[in-house]
Amino acid sequence: MTSQSPLAEAFSDYCVIQGHRRDLLKHRGLAGVHQHWQCNIELVKRSHIKAQDYSKDGCMLSEAFQICRTKQSRPSVKTEIRVLQVPPGMKMQKTGLLSSVLSKSQIQASLLDWGNLPDHVVLQVFQYLPLVDRARASSVCRQWNEVFHIPDLWRKFEFELNQPATSYLKSTHPDLIQQIIKKHAGHLQYVSFKVDSCTESAEAACDILSQLVNCSIKTLGLISTAKPSFMNISKSHFISALTVVFVNSKCLSSIKIDDTPVDDPSLKVLVANNSDTLKLLKMNSCPHVSPAGILCVADQCHGLRELALNYHLLSDELLLALSSEKHVRLEHLRVNVVSENPGQTLFHTIKKQSWDALIKHSPKVNIVMYFFLYEEEFDAFFREEMPVTHLYFGRAVSKAMLGRIGLNCPRLIELVICANGLQPLDEELIRIAERCKNLTAMGLGECEVTCSGFVEFVKMCGGRLTQLSIMEEVLIPDNQYNLEQIHSEVSKHLGRMWFPDMMPTW
Repeated sequence: MTSQSPLAEAFSDYCVIQGHRRDLLKHRGLAGVHQHWQCNIELVKRSHIKAQDYSKDGCMLSEAFQICRTKQSRPSVKTEIRVLQVPPGMKMQKTGLLSSVLSKSQIQASLLDWGNLPDHVVLQVFQYLPLVDRARASSVCRQWNEVFHIPDLWRKFEFELNQPATSYLKSTHPDLIQQIIKKHAGHLQYVSFKVDSCTESAEAACDILSQLVNCSIKTLGLISTAKPSFMNISKSHFISALTVVFVNSKCLSSIKIDDTPVDDPSLKVLVANNSDTLKLLKMNSCPHVSPAGILCVADQCHGLRELALNYHLLSDELLLALSSEKHVRLEHLRVNVVSENPGQTLFHTIKKQSWDALIKHSPKVNIVMYFFLYEEEFDAFFREEMPVTHLYFGRAVSKAMLGRIGLNCPRLIELVICANGLQPLDEELIRIAERCKNLTAMGLGECEVTCSGFVEFVKMCGGRLTQLSIMEEVLIPDNQYNLEQIHSEVSKHLGRMWFPDMMPTW
């Protein structure tokens, strides 16, 4: 095989960089390339450009392409080589094509494009990279390292704190944590802490929180990915760390502190420093908070739009406070109804007048209730009309309770029943379809309903049922429909193709 001359070799590399589409090796062969560029060298000699500038020893081409060769392998003979072409009708200048396209400034520009990218472009690229890749990219050059520390990249950060011995999840490196605290604490605005079930992870989160003295956090989330590990640490340690953020931020708008030892005094600190900005507060399973603590939040945080709490914190006074003239219209009220002592918990009843006051003040509010009770614990619920919009039953619920829902939940939008028993729910579903005119989503798990009863329910709801998730095992064939016919009949009334869900068989 004929070896390439230094000039042809350099030109081959140049063609790869420029990305043009003619294959010289295919159409001319190596000898043709060499002959072509010998002609250009003669043109160069006749011009005012020195020929040795394109020679092997210290030539401009070799300097330029040496950088290229360090970053990518040299193309083999079979590699497609792309060549610059003169557009049809354009005359060749006296100095030749070579001098017109291979000026030193153009070569340097083609090689240094990445290094000369504007900061805002590099910043946008960095925003799509995972943190590890972003850190690696920051070591490419000084400019990229400077972009790596631009405050916009540190507005949002998720601290992952896991113990290697008990979790397969990766943890944020301690050196990076210290760098964030030292350089970027003042830039943080959207911060979350994800901890595993180890107490050490929760304590590490508190240690970081206690150092955020120069922060201006808007969103804070404390998330236990397994067991609620924040409940295992010292209450005083947790409160001390949390109040550092409450006091220094002064612009908190969204807080998620489920399953934590937060208490009434710490909520007062929150309100004292962030009452004008707080819009969302989620604090399910916080046993040290009393109804008075929540009432303090509702009385003073007039911009509150979303509230999530346990049912034992819900009271008539709280609903009236959320319905005051100064308070903005609440958009979401999420209530967890959980049995703390199965079979022994007594639940209080919220008066209909209190619910009515809330709906009058906030007519579009979504009231979402999650029930994790045993059948005998439902006695306090749905005896009067309730403005609930979304209902989720995580345990078995009786036919009688479902009958009450059909009678007393006219605003119901979504209903999910995980279990009921072995009694068909035909009458209850039909009553719900009749009374709940806003119902658009239904899910049934371990329940039973006859095929004809189910078809009647769907027929009454019609196309407004945008979500319908029914396990195939729920449907009982009868004299009118079997399982093969049910999907076509239901699809006809829904106005779209529908099939019952199948039980996974893995």
